[in-house]
Amino acid sequence: MQLPSFLEVYQGLISTSSISSTDPKWDQGNAKVIEKLASWFKDLGFRVEVVEVEKNKYNLIAKLGEGEGGLLLAGHSDTVPFDEGRWNFDPHSVTEANNRFYGLGTADMKGFFAFIYEAVKKIDWSKQTKPLYVLATCDEETTMLGARHFTENAPFQPDYCIIGEPTNLVPVRGHKGHVANAIRVTGKSGHSSDPALGVNAIEIMHEVLFAMMQLRDRLIKEYHHPGFAIPTPTLNLGHIHGGDSANRICGCCELHYDVRPLPGISLDGLNNMLTDALKEVQQKWPERLTITPLHEPIPGYECQHDHPFISSMESLTQTPSQTVNYCTEAPFLQQLCPTLVMGPGSIEQAHQPDEYLGFEFIEPTINILSKAMHQYCFR
Repeated sequence: MQLPSFLEVYQGLISTSSISSTDPKWDQGNAKVIEKLASWFKDLGFRVEVVEVEKNKYNLIAKLGEGEGGLLLAGHSDTVPFDEGRWNFDPHSVTEANNRFYGLGTADMKGFFAFIYEAVKKIDWSKQTKPLYVLATCDEETTMLGARHFTENAPFQPDYCIIGEPTNLVPVRGHKGHVANAIRVTGKSGHSSDPALGVNAIEIMHEVLFAMMQLRDRLIKEYHHPGFAIPTPTLNLGHIHGGDSANRICGCCELHYDVRPLPGISLDGLNNMLTDALKEVQQKWPERLTITPLHEPIPGYECQHDHPFISSMESLTQTPSQTVNYCTEAPFLQQLCPTLVMGPGSIEQAHQPDEYLGFEFIEPTINILSKAMHQYCFR
């Protein structure tokens, strides 16, 4: 059987659109790209299971070899939407230019599966002692539905996991979480000539903002992790809107904010801190504040710096491990086994027009993945 080349697999992944979005106009599901991955990995000798997580949302679980433990290579099969008119290249095709591959998902991160495929092709698996697993998840870019579902229903427990997000091939051993909420103040509109006719939601929001800034300062004071470039949690007031006219009392005002908690900060504890911060405002203005999550909260994650898996991957890549501030599926997969994040390309390309992956990552990525397979599946 003639197996497809690296470029054929890479092109097949990028050309098969799999956008996930909370906006139904954009959301497509990932069935077609999972179908292609299933076919390719079956041809390599993997046993493949496709799991329907929700309608038109699928995870792929592929296994090569027998036994317990082994290595899990994981990634997400979806992409973000793209900005029409801002791309100079077709987002749903691989364009080779400037010593780069351009296309949606080239770096973040459907292209990673082509690297896995190519590394597997180059290895003699006759003396394999532990299994190699490949996991392709759905909806990482929205709810992390696929990773949550896999972790809750995992049919195996690998020894180690590598998630192939773009890190410039630097091993990432930890990152902050992400919590994003909307705080909505419901006042009562009325004619601006008489303030007694209404309840001004913007004025109440002023009190909310003061409380949130106090919460921000409390987070900075109480939590510190020297392993991060920004060693404290961050709280950002990102979006606010209220009212519709200068001559009307504002009847509604909404704030969107996010918190990036450090590893070890529990999501329940963070929620309790929010409740405590807004307690006085809630008591003063009963039933006028509602808090709604903008997405399911994501905890921080960390694989200890002195863990043998981290030190062995640092040796394999000849690169010290780092921590980062963006989020991945690692907090969920870390529940199963020691996990790190490492893949080709730069996070700076993620979610950008003209997303690309430089040619200089091709051979090093295949080489590192091959070494990792030998390290964790042949000993």
